Amino acid sequence: MHTYDVTVTTSASPDIVWKLLVDAASWPLWSKVDSLDTTRSVDLDPGGDDGVGAVRAFRTGRIVTGERLTEKVERRLLGYEDAFNSSMHNYHARIELKPTAGSGTVIHWYGEYETSWLLRWVMPRYLQKFMQGMAEGLARYAEECRPAQ
Repeated sequence: MHTYDVTVTTSASPDIVWKLLVDAASWPLWSKVDSLDTTRSVDLDPGGDDGVGAVRAFRTGRIVTGERLTEKVERRLLGYEDAFNSSMHNYHARIELKPTAGSGTVIHWYGEYETSWLLRWVMPRYLQKFMQGMAEGLARYAEECRPAQ
């Protein structure tokens, strides 16, 4: 099994960060994914509060990956697993949010997965960097959203 583990702190509140995480339609605004593929997604909430069991399909370049939500604890934890992913297997990830003393949020995003022997030398370094960018993008975008809340 391979793993990644990133932690980022933002001045945005857990409420703001949470709203962005549970709304799959917001991910292309703050993350490294290009778009939400609604034709391959299942059970998305029209109000932007996707629940456990929803499959969120994200396109990055020509690749579409699907993630099924498996855990949801309001403003604290979002867990997911691979629903379909050509380069990874047995993928499980969690995003934990913890409030800071100054009303900000610590975002802890970590996961584990298996990959083919061809990708085992490249994928761990690539995914660690990719997920660091995801967490940083979420933190920055949440801070920019703050005045609108």
